[in-house]
Amino acid sequence: MRFLLERVGGLDLEMREKGVGLIFIISAPSGTGKTTLVKEVMDQLPGLQFSVSCTTRLPRPNEKDGEDYHFVSHSVFQKMVERNEFLEWAEVLGNHYGTPRPDLKKLESDGIDIILDIDTQGAKKAIKEIDLPILIYLLPPSLKVLRERLIDRGVDSLEMVKFRLSNARRDMEEAHWYHYVIVNDRIEVAIEKLKSIIIAERCRRSKSLILKENKKKWEEKDG
Repeated sequence: MRFLLERVGGLDLEMREKGVGLIFIISAPSGTGKTTLVKEVMDQLPGLQFSVSCTTRLPRPNEKDGEDYHFVSHSVFQKMVERNEFLEWAEVLGNHYGTPRPDLKKLESDGIDIILDIDTQGAKKAIKEIDLPILIYLLPPSLKVLRERLIDRGVDSLEMVKFRLSNARRDMEEAHWYHYVIVNDRIEVAIEKLKSIIIAERCRRSKSLILKENKKKWEEKDG
């Protein structure tokens, strides 16, 4: 029994430090705090990689190419579509956005889990292309709070804020088919919830392998 407890403790540490090739899809209305949440969790939990999407829109003043997005021309984007390089892609307000296809075998061999930032329509396309993704929806505390956050970040006109709020109302109706829902009221609480989901899913994916590898050892120790 002591060996089992030691193994469980070691497993918890291992799941905190290493990924197992999982695909996490996170969706949220614009302004919910998804980018901040994901960055904080990646800083605190090793073995995570963020999938940087491609877009044809121009970068904002605080955005970096290759970090926030891969900023590409319309012609380059179209060639990527033709080569089937995107897991999903869409046109939004005249600009194109696409999620590159992850290399699942490489992720697993490297001990990496990947986080995809995809809206609800993109998530519906993605789940047809990959097996067993974990779907997480991030909600704002309320539409009033979301409006305040959109205004405070100062990157959208009032007309664009109204447009985003209208989209948010429709988008949040899709949250019911996600595996997990997190309300981002207090960022520190949301961070712990997302970390817990990732660790639990890592343990769940590794369960069969762990049981198979250690069955004889457990029997010997208990005997």
